[in-house]
Amino acid sequence: MPSRPSRTVATESWAPNVPVARRRLEPLGVEVVQTEGASDNVDQGADEPRLPFDDESFDVVCSRHESYVATEVARVLAPGGAFVTQQVGGDYRGFRALVGLEPGDASRWMLAFASAQLADAGLRVVDGAEGVERVTFADVGVLAWYLRAIPWVVPEFEPNSVRELHGKLPATVGQPAFWLSASQAPADLESPR
Repeated sequence: MPSRPSRTVATESWAPNVPVARRRLEPLGVEVVQTEGASDNVDQGADEPRLPFDDESFDVVCSRHESYVATEVARVLAPGGAFVTQQVGGDYRGFRALVGLEPGDASRWMLAFASAQLADAGLRVVDGAEGVERVTFADVGVLAWYLRAIPWVVPEFEPNSVRELHGKLPATVGQPAFWLSASQAPADLESPR
């Protein structure tokens, strides 16, 4: 970004990404803070981690493909602040079927669920849309690399399990994705808590 607020912070909860983010962002004046990630976007409990920032610290909070706690986003947003997120819907049934595993249940992590979660946290959902992200794998090695690089897609994946896919590729897998934006009410419009 050619211009940004004087205080710009990036958080990272996946330990292997922290040094990479620091190497790339700190020379640009962006502080990188390692955080404990939310356990999941759908099944959150009272013991979810807090963000290591004061209340009303940021005018804008962005989350791309990362679990977040809606109440924490609302807490750190300044009055009138905005939240923008892009999320993969978490429905990995197509990947599971491709590697010969039982597909499991569809995820509830979709636009309607995320919108309700943010509204429950006191934010006003402004806009959003959903669609399907399609990924085509033409090579077994690429599929194995992909599933090892992002282990939450198929946690029990074993690279040797895809050897029989040599003659069945290319294969395209679709999964839901969405984006949404929400805002914190300006201070003069806030209702009493």
